[in-house]
Amino acid sequence: MDHAVAEPAPESGLILDGQGVPRCFWQPAMPDYHDHEWGRPVADDRRLYEKICLEGFQAGMAWITILRKREAFREAFDDFDFERVARYTDRDVERLMGNAGIVRNRSKILSAINNARRALALAEETGSLSGWLWKHEPPAQDRPKMVDRDYWNSNPTSTASTELSRALKRRGWTFVGPTTIHAFMQAVGMVNEHMSGCVCHRDIEAARASFRRPG
Repeated sequence: MDHAVAEPAPESGLILDGQGVPRCFWQPAMPDYHDHEWGRPVADDRRLYEKICLEGFQAGMAWITILRKREAFREAFDDFDFERVARYTDRDVERLMGNAGIVRNRSKILSAINNARRALALAEETGSLSGWLWKHEPPAQDRPKMVDRDYWNSNPTSTASTELSRALKRRGWTFVGPTTIHAFMQAVGMVNEHMSGCVCHRDIEAARASFRRPG
């Protein structure tokens, strides 16, 4: 006898895929990103710098727009090698402004170059960008017991993202407001904000449990 699978309540923030597996409501727009990347812990300096830059470029835009342009961004910015980006000159700025494959916003391009210099200085001072960033991971007691649609809509920032934003700004970083940094922390696994009940939520919990924090 066949039994119908009940759809999750909308307030849960969950949907069922074709096999009846629960996933976050936004998964259909970016299935590979949701299932295989978002929220998985990242320790690589270059990829962390890249993510901060791309979140900065995303400000005022939909993330899917940036995701579709990510390979063009990587090509344009030397795969986000911040040692190389830190040496960019005015000629590079004009080259980037002429690149239709990326977001041609002069302020954001200049910010990416500035932040490369800040990332390089921080890595030289502390040993690694990743080690310094991961020290700002919020403790377990500061994380929500339930991530649902109401939490998602009501918390575009967090105490941890506000504190990390301030710390970065004190070091001269730009386009690193609390909302941008909260999205960064979600994406690189410093927090797990897949909806509670999403199949990926438990996967990310396992990945975070086995992840060796840098530094």
